[in-house]
Amino acid sequence: MAKRKVDTENPAFKTRWESEYMFTEVGGKPVCLLCGVSVAVMKEFNLRQHHETKHADKDKDMDMEQRLQKAEELKRGLNSRQALFRKAKSQSEAAVKASFILAEEIAKSARPFTEGDFIKNCMLKVCDEVCPDKRQLFSNVSLSRNTIAERVDELSINLKEQLVKKGKEFIAYSLAVDESTDISDIAQLSIFIRGVDSSLSVTEEFLALRPMHDTTTGHDLYEEVSRCVNEMGLPWEKLVGLTTDGAPAMCGHKSGLVARIRKKIKEENTLGELAAYHCIIHQESLCGKALKMEHVMSTITRAVNIIRAKGLNHRQFKAFLSELETEHGDLPYHNEVRWLSQGKVLQRCFELREEICLFLDSKGKDTTQLRDETFLCEMAFLCDITTHLNAMNLQLQGRGRVISDMYSTVKAFKTKLTLWEAQMRKKNLSHFPCCQTMKEKLTTSVFPCAQFADKISVLAADFRRRFADFEAQKSRFELLSNPFAVDVESSPPNLQMELIELQCSDALKAKYAAVGAAEFARFLPETMPQLRIQAAQTLSMFGSTYLCEQLFSLMKLNKTSHRSRLNAEHLHSILRISSAQSLAPNIDELLQKMRHHQVSATASKK
Repeated sequence: MAKRKVDTENPAFKTRWESEYMFTEVGGKPVCLLCGVSVAVMKEFNLRQHHETKHADKDKDMDMEQRLQKAEELKRGLNSRQALFRKAKSQSEAAVKASFILAEEIAKSARPFTEGDFIKNCMLKVCDEVCPDKRQLFSNVSLSRNTIAERVDELSINLKEQLVKKGKEFIAYSLAVDESTDISDIAQLSIFIRGVDSSLSVTEEFLALRPMHDTTTGHDLYEEVSRCVNEMGLPWEKLVGLTTDGAPAMCGHKSGLVARIRKKIKEENTLGELAAYHCIIHQESLCGKALKMEHVMSTITRAVNIIRAKGLNHRQFKAFLSELETEHGDLPYHNEVRWLSQGKVLQRCFELREEICLFLDSKGKDTTQLRDETFLCEMAFLCDITTHLNAMNLQLQGRGRVISDMYSTVKAFKTKLTLWEAQMRKKNLSHFPCCQTMKEKLTTSVFPCAQFADKISVLAADFRRRFADFEAQKSRFELLSNPFAVDVESSPPNLQMELIELQCSDALKAKYAAVGAAEFARFLPETMPQLRIQAAQTLSMFGSTYLCEQLFSLMKLNKTSHRSRLNAEHLHSILRISSAQSLAPNIDELLQKMRHHQVSATASKK
């Protein structure tokens, strides 16, 4: 026989039960107004039995009117207590939410967890002056070190859960991997993911920071990346691109990270080939070294160090520039790690070359080389070419950059190099203002245009060599950037029919003209699945490890000499929160989970 369902047999609550048995309905359950006990089944028999066994002597001398009056008083009291409980609960949740919000801000600002106590003290002092009656509300906000650490971890877990959920929707994704050492000499492996879902929306987020306490061989790197991919539940067959810093452990042909991941993808029986790239920004920086003009930079660096290394010299130099009323009042330092600083130092030194020589003469330093016309010509050329390289570098930086656009930037620069070489051989210095200035000031020698044209030629050859991996993907990039100009016959067979339909559609041509290449992929119709998959794969690829470099800067802001004992878990949580872009912690969801945990804990105690 089927088991009877109690819920379907429960009758509706009857108003007369309030005066007869001193019960009322709260949340669909009968609750005794005298003792607050709720009865599981809403039946008159159960209510009467409870009243007669527990409270029969409390209202035996009352008539019906007195019973009604008593029931109304008890109901008002119950409602008042419930309202007070709801208010207290609301205030308590608001205090917890405030602690989550402040924990997120502390993590984003690279502040230590102990800053929570300082913030709370400030809040209470302001409250005492502005709204002293609300002091208790502010006092209820817990901002102790342990609370902030716990909140930061919970926020990070929430972000990770969101990313895992999004990862299940990816039809293609790529990874950017780079490695650096923190202040404790621990190698940190940074991994970012760029995924594209079926609507061709791009998600670019921090995936993991893995501390590596021992060696950092290709096998070690592979183990960490593999573990991370598996933990996130990401399918290997949808991994289409891997961008690294180009180190041997990353790019080794047999045992490097790239080779091992390619082997893993083949083991998964996937037909696609992993596209591996050496970071465009790293490549561009390395190309600059092909000029072989380190002697110019070292001479300038020595001069700058004489001025900047000692406080007295630096103060006197700034006073000297002030007396001369020059446009610039100081010299910047050059840092090898910060690539763009070289161009700024060169530019400033070229503009202040005469003032620097005068100041160094006053200090008894030899300035023969700094005054040599050949050296000054080399300095002018290096200044101009570095300015051009830095301009391209800035174009390549930033979040959300599409790899096809980055390739176009590099391709344009290679074309510029060809133009500059031809113009330099014809002694046309239109795009080299410092060289033009030096040419006009030369007294004895002739500006060495042919020598610098050869330098540009060497630089162009190095660009072609270093960006060969991007050149190999030229047809893939063109499919995303301008599919209407792609030659159908030379395209892969699985794309040819869809390409013909696309190129013959006036509506899609109009949409392409209206939204541009970057957004057009999202408007590809569902009837062109192969083109959509191809677009998703290209959109998912990283052109550089810029995000990893940015993360390492955040890591150094957080893990300093004063915070060197910050453990790996907390550092990981802080970096996930501070680097999040398309995702944001869902604090309301965290509060709801806490509520459920409290209810579960209360139920288990009962």
